[in-house]
Amino acid sequence: MQRAVAAGTKKFAIGAGIAAAAGAGGLVYALEKSVYASDHVVHPYHLPWSHSGKFSSFDIASVRRGYEVYKQVCAACHSMKFIHYRHFVDTIMTEEEAKAEAAEATINALDDRGQNIQRPGILTDSLPNPYANKKAAAAANNGAAPPDLSLMSLARHGGDDYIFALLTGYFDAPAGVKVDEGKAYNPYFPGGVISMPQQLFDEGIEYKDGTPATQSQQAKDVSAFMHWCAEPFHDTRKKWALKIAAFIPLVAVVLIYGKRHIWTFTKSQKFAWKPVKGREPPKQH
Repeated sequence: MQRAVAAGTKKFAIGAGIAAAAGAGGLVYALEKSVYASDHVVHPYHLPWSHSGKFSSFDIASVRRGYEVYKQVCAACHSMKFIHYRHFVDTIMTEEEAKAEAAEATINALDDRGQNIQRPGILTDSLPNPYANKKAAAAANNGAAPPDLSLMSLARHGGDDYIFALLTGYFDAPAGVKVDEGKAYNPYFPGGVISMPQQLFDEGIEYKDGTPATQSQQAKDVSAFMHWCAEPFHDTRKKWALKIAAFIPLVAVVLIYGKRHIWTFTKSQKFAWKPVKGREPPKQH
């Protein structure tokens, strides 16, 4: 009787586990295939980014050029409040270069008496905000405040592909699409009408390293820079993953050997019952 009950309980548990797994799988599939409002736009095409591989790192030269694009084009409207000049040290710049870069910025600060002053930037300062506040930003941009770009690469579906496509995807509006004055048509933006006009043009800036500053090159570089800003620990994370992956086989060998060493003795033990006069042996169930 007890065996039958145990077998029934085991079958019920297995069935419940299978049903739960199937339900979870169905939920994940439904969420993956769900429709969003932004689905009614042109989806960006996938590009072979140098850092997109499992163990690939950023192209630092491209990231440096991307900072030049941000500084000369994007920084006029967009902030990067989570990025400080110290983040550039030993990553895309030397300490001296980062200090010089920070010193070129004018930072609004308070003196020892609490008075507003302006001073040259230092490594601990964040990249300066082009506007005093959000209302000033909206007033200067037709009522739409430009978003902060610190985490934009990870905050938008498509990531680097979306940013590149958006920056290079300006077209004349098709028939039936109304574009108000001061706005532009971009099929990669939800709704198609974007408040930011086209910003990147061939030879719009001049790179310090002499790379031809085509529109696509600028878009590629600033996309890489924005991803680096959103994930500055990207390369370090992958280095640690490689170290851990190399260490796992050694740990696995030690654990398997230790398990076999311990359980070999335990499983090989034999317990013999010696009958005692006047005492019956235990019954077998």
